[in-house]
Order: sequence, then structure tokens, then C-alpha cells
Amino acid sequence: MTLIAADAVVLDGHVVRPGWVQTDGADIVATGAGRPGTGVDVDLPQSVVVPGFVDMHCHGGGGASYPHRAEEVAAFHRRHGTTSALASLLTAAPADLLAGVRLLAAATAAGTVAGIHLEGPWLSAARCGAHDPALLRAPDPAEIAALLDAGDGAIRMVTLAPELPGADAAIRQLLAADVVVALGHTDAGYDQTRRALDAGATVGTHLFNAMRPVHQREPGPVLALLEDPRATVELIADGVHVHPSLIRRVIDTAGPQRVALVTDAMAAAGCRDGRYRLGGRAVDVADGVARVAGATTIAGSTATAAQLLRTAVAHSALGFDAALAAATQMTASTPARTLGLSRVGALQRGLRADLVVLDRGLQVRRVMVGGRWEPASVGPVST
Repeated sequence: MTLIAADAVVLDGHVVRPGWVQTDGADIVATGAGRPGTGVDVDLPQSVVVPGFVDMHCHGGGGASYPHRAEEVAAFHRRHGTTSALASLLTAAPADLLAGVRLLAAATAAGTVAGIHLEGPWLSAARCGAHDPALLRAPDPAEIAALLDAGDGAIRMVTLAPELPGADAAIRQLLAADVVVALGHTDAGYDQTRRALDAGATVGTHLFNAMRPVHQREPGPVLALLEDPRATVELIADGVHVHPSLIRRVIDTAGPQRVALVTDAMAAAGCRDGRYRLGGRAVDVADGVARVAGATTIAGSTATAAQLLRTAVAHSALGFDAALAAATQMTASTPARTLGLSRVGALQRGLRADLVVLDRGLQVRRVMVGGRWEPASVGPVST
């Protein structure tokens, strides 16, 4: 067993000062507030321990991209606190998409990623963002069945535009396979979005981005998603995709239990500015902002989950501890619950021992995954 004590620990949605977590092998066996009397194995002064981050929307990082360099991407984000992540695949030709799913199904079976997120190809050409519009298509039952078969249970979430022909049947087909249906890259109206939510869709993919904007006579998908208590909305809280005041308003409206902070990271996360690839498209990164080459369209982010947490805390109107507890929920508990990942997302007895040690500035100092410290995570630790 390992007893970890820290100046602060986020437990049950609250920051306790001080606090402790005890692990046994890969599992958490006990947690508590206060200072343990004896037997501390790892002492973390001037630190806060939070659950490992869960990123439900990520394409790459550290110079690598899914699906071909899955271990490199996962290792990069683990160093920055993401202990569970879906590997997101962009729109691609049918054969290429099948090949990518097969690669990531193997990565899921190996525990490298927590599953697959298909962001496309069933998206709106009018709201395609960085996706290649030439490869977008309407949902086809045979293609969906082939992808589900290739994924062998690894496909956890699919983003689609509900206004496309065949979308209603696609939602039913995906739900029957226990796949979370997300609405995004969509030009749907308010009523169309409501119908998709009533049909079983439960996620809004990167709210506001690549979505029909709010209009006084057609509020579109944004309002439909925000007002539905069944829906979780993704936010890319990197300071680029969504204005901080709007992030605050969304969190105030939906509550942290319905907001998942996602990176939507591409290969350039953690790297220098320059030319990169996102799917089959060239992307230029300048001042940390990724855009489709030769265009103004934002192409994913260069953020890490730790950066999202810091941004959420910095721009919150709450006190520090309350803001940190809310940010922890949005970077861990909410995405884990939304995806049905029952073993992660919180520091609780019986869950996997995934945790992140942050310093007072909320910078990552150490990361534990399944009870083991990541070898590249270093920091001031007393043992």
C-alpha cells in the first residue's frame, strides 16, 4: 500500500485541506481529510492532488497524431495529467477510416486509450471546420455497421450532424451499439436538435465551434443543448476557441456536472509554431493557435487538459477552492460519467488509482496512472 498526503486533495467535489489518498496496487482503497498520523509514504507539501484528467476529444499532441502514433500521443498527454482519453478520428475516406478504427481498437485493447471518438464523416459541409468537405457524407447503415464491427466495442462516441439524411436512423443504430451520440459540426436548427436529443443524443461537441450560431428567431443547437438537462456540452477552454466570459456563462447555466472541458488537441500541442498535419490537411500554428493552412479556420487546439483546468480556475467568479473543485469536475468527473467510464474520474475507494499532483500554480508535478508514477513526471516529493 501507498499512503499519499498533501496540503490539499479534491474529494467528493470539494477541496479538503489537508487530505490523503491510499492506494493498493492499481486501486484507491481509502481517502480522507486531515493529516494522517503515521505511515505516510509520499508527502506532498504545497501541493494539491486531483483525479487524473479525462479527455473525451483529442486528436494528437507532442508532435504525433492518432491513429498511427497512438502511444506517443497518449504518453505526451499523460505527462500533462490526462490519464484517460478517447482517440478522436477526423473525417476520412471509408477505407482509411476503417483502417484507423482497427488501429485504435488495438490501442484500446492494450489500454493505451480509453476508446475511439469518430468526429465525422457524417457532418455538415456548411460547418465543416477543419474537416475536408469533399469527404463528408450522409450516414449510411452499412458503413456504420462496418465501423462498429472493426471497432469491436472500442467506439465510444460518434459526432454527427442531426440534420443530415439518415441521421435519425444512425442515432438509433449507434445507441443500440452502446455508443454515445454527440451533435456537432452542425447547421441544425433548434427543433432539429431537440428531436435528436429526444432520440437519445447526449453530447454537444465543442459547443459554439462549428455550430450554427444563436439567432433571435432561430436559437439553433446551442440553446437546445444548454437547456436540456440530459446533455453534456464540450468546451474548448483554451482561451482561443471560446471567450472566457462565455465559458463562465455556460458553466453558470449548465453547471459543472454538464460541462466537459476538452482539448481537441492536435499534433502541435506542446510543440513549437510551424506546419503540421491534421488528418490529411496542412495546419499552420502561429502563437500557439492552429489554423487550416491558407485560411482563418481554427484547426483543433494546442492545449493540454492541465491548461484547461488552469484557465477555468483563473476565469471563474468563484473563490479558489470552489473554482478548483468545479474545474476538476469538468476535467475528470463529468467526462468520465458522460462516457460511462466507471473506474475513473474521481478519487474514491474502488476506483483506479489515477491522480495528478499540482503545485500552487496548478502546474503538473507528478502523475500516477493505475497506481504507478509516470516515469517522466518529476517534482518536489518527500518520501
